[in-house]
Amino acid sequence: MRRVLVVQNTPAGGPGRIGDWLGEEGLALDVVHAYDGGQLPRDLSGHHGLLVLGGGYMPDADGSAPWLAAVRGLARQALKKDVPVLGICLGAQLLAHVAGGTVRARHGLPESGSTELTLLPEASDDALFHGLPPRLKAVEHRVDAITALPRDAQLLASSERCPVQAFRVGDRAWGLQFHPEATPHHIRGWDAEALREQGFDREELVLAAERDEPAARTVWHTLTRRFAAVVSDG
Repeated sequence: MRRVLVVQNTPAGGPGRIGDWLGEEGLALDVVHAYDGGQLPRDLSGHHGLLVLGGGYMPDADGSAPWLAAVRGLARQALKKDVPVLGICLGAQLLAHVAGGTVRARHGLPESGSTELTLLPEASDDALFHGLPPRLKAVEHRVDAITALPRDAQLLASSERCPVQAFRVGDRAWGLQFHPEATPHHIRGWDAEALREQGFDREELVLAAERDEPAARTVWHTLTRRFAAVVSDG
């Protein structure tokens, strides 16, 4: 059985439905609760894929999240050895960072809730994004942003407030600024006062996400199945 190493960076930031979908495709997930002292492996020799989840840190915030140094090392190893990578939110920013891009804290306008993404023409032949609707919805919860992609990266999707929503480094490493694993239920757990300070109403975000959920679920299930195929193909 092919195994995927999953790095969880916060108590609430688990793999969610993406983990379920990867399991349905026959992959075994080794979830490491890095935020709680979970031991990360020194290398990826026992794994065939790497999934790095979100969290409220910059990718080099070693003072507050000391395990990120080890995660960066694993991401570099994955890129060097062509191990498939899927980075979500912080995971995407970490992937961009280790590959030579730039991430800035609290950059631009924040995004929260179901957000419209636009696929770029370059996504038409991408292994994960090809054939998906040109405009689609995904749950966002972001204040930081990738401001410059690595030189060899391919931009795949953007939104009105965030130019870098999805990208690929090489042929088998993807970064997603949004949260395909999140559902309207996750939004109910967000800090309502913090959202209000950013100009969002939590209940309105929940209702919008519930409206968009059927189509979003179909799209992100498809993308996850395709990532599983990349992992399984070796």
